[in-house]
Amino acid sequence: MSAIPVLLIIWAALAACFLGLLAYQGQLTRYEEDQLFLNNTESNEQRQQAEIVRKVGQLSPFVRVFGAATAVATAGILGVFTYDAWQHLR
Repeated sequence: MSAIPVLLIIWAALAACFLGLLAYQGQLTRYEEDQLFLNNTESNEQRQQAEIVRKVGQLSPFVRVFGAATAVATAGILGVFTYDAWQHLR
């Protein structure tokens, strides 16, 4: 049963990073608007929207990696816990 606390600490760290990234992404996209810029002149709003899209695009791989790592850690904890319970029931 000594593996469970270590796995829980790893899971907590991964989940905290994942939730932090989701909160940051939500903060970025809070000001994103659905606009269509028809003329080619560079407007301030167009630059701001392009910057938001660029930041979200850079952040997306990290969100996916930390989400997948958190899911794998969750499955690992459940697997170790189930195996340990199975051993105690025998």
